[in-house]
Amino acid sequence: MTWHGHLSLDYRRDAAGGTTALDRHQGPLRVLQRLYPEGPAICHHVLVHPPGGIVGGDQLEIDARLAEGTHALITTPGATRFYRSAGEPAAQCLRARVAAGARLEWLPLETLVYDGALAENRLRFELAPGAEMMGWDLLALGLPAADQAFTRGHYQQHLELPGRWLERGRIAADDRLLLDSPLGLAGHKAMGTLWFAAGSDLARERREALIDAGRALASKWPVGVTAPDDGLIVLRMLAPRIEPVFGHMAEVWAQWRALAWGLADSRPRVWRT
Repeated sequence: MTWHGHLSLDYRRDAAGGTTALDRHQGPLRVLQRLYPEGPAICHHVLVHPPGGIVGGDQLEIDARLAEGTHALITTPGATRFYRSAGEPAAQCLRARVAAGARLEWLPLETLVYDGALAENRLRFELAPGAEMMGWDLLALGLPAADQAFTRGHYQQHLELPGRWLERGRIAADDRLLLDSPLGLAGHKAMGTLWFAAGSDLARERREALIDAGRALASKWPVGVTAPDDGLIVLRMLAPRIEPVFGHMAEVWAQWRALAWGLADSRPRVWRT
């Protein structure tokens, strides 16, 4: 038995300047909570997949629309788990359309790829001129804490900001050169990508301030920050386990939030439960 789930999220600005959210779901993918810890202008949305994991043949789709002037922070209460497949691939797809003056924070908790999984994660963010976003992708191969290695299967990642960034990466469990080489993952089982993106080019001073902030936070594990496009800053990190990746990315996210938008560190409460 496979699950096909679809969730539509529609963010609108009300007369008082608040962000309202409408959602519609089909199948096992829905909104757990809608919260306003920072006031009515910023909607914190917690999404949940009740079956608790994604198996071969499952297809989950999220479609988010942010109208002008809205601000949404989207997260999850726990990890996304791609379980072992009997032969069919499993896929999760997100398409977000962000209008001028809107802000999106895409901050789900980590993705765990179990041994034998055949998984694909597709993320597409369409940013209008004047729109901005921050997002991350946190990934752990196997279960390092439980000594369960990732020895079979693959994970494929697709990240796209049309016109600015297109990245497709495939990690196969039998690709030891990629997994173990010093020019690859160097034996690390956890990794993360954090980005700040805009629908228009960022002013040079603003872009450099964000890059400097990303580089200033020290880590004992490999971290790199680059600007592959005038409207994009990307931070990447490798580590043996996912906890230091999450901790580092959350700190940089908070600093970027303050620098770029003048907003305080308002971490979702579900991250602490």
